[in-house]
Parts: sequence; C-alpha cells; structure tokens
Amino acid sequence: MAEFGQQALFSMLIHLTFIALTFWSMQALRFDKAIRPNRVFQARVLFILVSIAIGSTVANFFLSYTTWSQQLPYLW
Repeated sequence: MAEFGQQALFSMLIHLTFIALTFWSMQALRFDKAIRPNRVFQARVLFILVSIAIGSTVANFFLSYTTWSQQLPYLW
C-alpha cells in the first residue's frame, strides 16, 4: 500500500514540476501583441491553462517513459 502512496506523490510532484517549468518557459514568449485591450484577465487564464495542458502532457510522457524503463528487465 505504501508503494501506491509513494507513486502518487511522485506523480503529483512531477506534474507540478513540469507545469511550473512550462509556465516559466512560456514567459519568454511575447503574448502582449496578441492580446486585445481590456482582456488581460482572460489572457492570464489562457496562459495558465495552456501551461497546465503542456506541462501535464510532458509529465505523462515522462512518467510513462519511467514506467516502461522499469519494465524492461521483464523482457528477458
């Protein structure tokens, strides 16, 4: 049972790390040219949602890759 808890904690930390990394990297882009006037709040929400979507996708890939690499010894 403890292994499931550790795996859940690891997955949560990986997801949060990649979401934060994506949010940080996206700040290098200049979205201010694409934002309509008086739509700053909507642009911020979109920025956060895109960061979550990209970060979660990368985290899922990383976690899947980790699982697959742990299963490789069972190939032989």
